[in-house]
Amino acid sequence: MKKLAIGCGVLAFLGICVLILLAIGGGSYNHLVRLQQEVNKQWAQVQNVYQRRADLVPNLVATVSGAANFEKSTLTEVTAARASVGQVKLDPASAPTDPAKLAEFERAQSQLSGALSRLLVVAERYPDLKATRNFQDLQAQLEGTENRISVERRNFNEAVQAYDTAIKTFPAVFYAGIFGFKERPYFNATPGSETPPKVQFDFNKPAAAPAPEKQ
Repeated sequence: MKKLAIGCGVLAFLGICVLILLAIGGGSYNHLVRLQQEVNKQWAQVQNVYQRRADLVPNLVATVSGAANFEKSTLTEVTAARASVGQVKLDPASAPTDPAKLAEFERAQSQLSGALSRLLVVAERYPDLKATRNFQDLQAQLEGTENRISVERRNFNEAVQAYDTAIKTFPAVFYAGIFGFKERPYFNATPGSETPPKVQFDFNKPAAAPAPEKQ
């Protein structure tokens, strides 16, 4: 009888331990799900702001092409860069797990960023174009969008960092891979990639007088 009582006590203890482990594991699993959903939400935000910029390009190109003798090669470069962005197909609702695919996406977006920056530089040579209301509005929208891109990229990287850290810590490290929680890649912090292009809106502001030469 005494042995039976001891056996029942051991079984009860083991049962309690199993329940505790299940509770810890269940809480950890639910935590990973929440972090994964946050990563996917931030990825959708990144996709949205990049799409917003792509949607501005046709109107910007149409406005700029109306300027006499505007450099056609610059317009062609912007149009080609936008087309390249559209060729990179990624799920808008789920963040990529393949670093190569994210790098391809980032390269295409960087090419479009560079092409748009060069277009704005060229536009500085056309005062009549810069003075038009439509062009000024498009510049303002582009600057706002570039700022949002920087913000959403940072938010995405922060969400990925929290998620990647969680799947590598106890107890998730033992089961995360089994349940499909894979590590997510970051956006690279390349020099200047987080800095939106500068846009000058003071079109009617006279240029500053040169400083007098020292005698």
